[in-house]
Formats: sequence, C-alpha cells, structure tokens
Amino acid sequence: MVIMGGIKHDDGKNRWDLLPFDAVEKVVEIYTFGAAEYGENTWQNVEEERYWAALLRHICAARKGEKFDEKSKKLHIAHAAWNCLALIWIELNKTMEDQNGTESN
Repeated sequence: MVIMGGIKHDDGKNRWDLLPFDAVEKVVEIYTFGAAEYGENTWQNVEEERYWAALLRHICAARKGEKFDEKSKKLHIAHAAWNCLALIWIELNKTMEDQNGTESN
C-alpha cells in the first residue's frame, strides 16, 4: 500500500542506505572469524599499536597482490577495514574517557 502525500523529515540524518552492504558483510566475516578464534569482543582489550601494525600488514599484503589472508582465508582488505573500525572504536572510547575524566588507553 502506497500512501500519497506523506511527509518524512529526514534531512540531515545519516544515510545508512548508502552503505555497500556486500562489502560491509566482508568486514562482518572478520568479526565472526575473530570471535570464534579469540572470543567475543576480546578485541576491545587489545593495545592500539597492535591494530596499527595489523592494519599495515594487511594493506601491505594486499598491495603486493596477495588477495586472501593465509590463516582466515578472508580478504586482506576486509581485515584492514576491520582494523580501521577497531581504531575508530578506540579513538571514540578515548574521547569518551577523556570527557568523563578517566584515564585513556
């Protein structure tokens, strides 16, 4: 059923519909692999520098023409994206900790 003349005020809201969900799914595969390998959400307790190192390793491997990670059999670039998301999460949480007056990572 289509309702004619309806109004939806969504100007200025984030456009989640623009996400390339097939690409996002590849990153979710990395989260799933990691949860099975290391436990759910244990990544939140890893030092920031480890994510920078892993990000650079996966980017380097992809740039050298290696498409898939040997251990996970998943795309190196998806691993790189996952590491970027982990770094964003760390940055956001550092900011929240700083605002709350607690010690940051």
